[in-house]
Amino acid sequence: MTAPVLAAIDCGTNSTRLLVSRGGAETLDRLMSITRLGEGVDRTGRLAPEAIERTLDCLRRYREVMDRHDVEAVRITATSAARDAANRDEFFAAGEAVVGSRLELLSGPAEGRLSFRGATAELDPARGPFLVVDLGGGSTELSVGTAFCEAAMSLDVGCVRLTEKYLHGDPPLPEELHACLSVTGAHLDDVDREMPEARRARTLVGLAGTVSTAAAVEQGLLAYDRGKIHHFDLTKAAAEEVFRTLATEARADRAANPGLEPGRVDVIVGGMAILVKIMRHFGFESCLVSESDILDGMVLSLLD
Repeated sequence: MTAPVLAAIDCGTNSTRLLVSRGGAETLDRLMSITRLGEGVDRTGRLAPEAIERTLDCLRRYREVMDRHDVEAVRITATSAARDAANRDEFFAAGEAVVGSRLELLSGPAEGRLSFRGATAELDPARGPFLVVDLGGGSTELSVGTAFCEAAMSLDVGCVRLTEKYLHGDPPLPEELHACLSVTGAHLDDVDREMPEARRARTLVGLAGTVSTAAAVEQGLLAYDRGKIHHFDLTKAAAEEVFRTLATEARADRAANPGLEPGRVDVIVGGMAILVKIMRHFGFESCLVSESDILDGMVLSLLD
């Protein structure tokens, strides 16, 4: 019997992503577009019309891709930006009209559990317990466990949220960087109190654009290469160096770094502040970069 062709779409704060998979085992297509759905949401509490339209344009392209692959079932979710937006139903209705499936609003912990499932599916349990960090545009999910997710939390820090709130200098001022680190640290203190299991994790697994970009910049990749990023071991020293380099450059100079795509130039410093603070806070000397993430977890959930 032929395995079903399934799809997952994640409408995030910074990017909208698609995975088309045959039976959860064979990737047929994996696409990412920076749509910045959450632009200005932290300030206005609403999705901007132009942000909605950018995302809908992306969904129209993804619908064509899914049609080419004869996708049998699709799960489409929205996360932090939609959680914060008073007008999300407007976007959900328009998105359903394009894709043909109703968008789901994921809670932070639900997002963390799906990310954990996708990121750890092919990891050796002997390396656990795992602390999986899904570093997004509007929020960051931390989930912990070995064979399954035992606990998950969502923190209201993300690369777009911190950039819009604190990083206004070009390059950022020291006090702006300090604010990003301090705010992230305060949220991590909450993790210590509410999810103490995180301190027992042996392996840190990092997901999403900031982490993948750090791996790409560290390796000086001229073009995206999943084989060189997926399961790359990003050391703490390397992460700190990438943060230090990018944070001290003006945007125009920062853009010249190999591995840094244009759509992330303005938000990468905020994201790196979160990543290095997490590594410092929990004492991890390295981060296993995973390109398997919430999309993989969503596809697997369609097989349940």
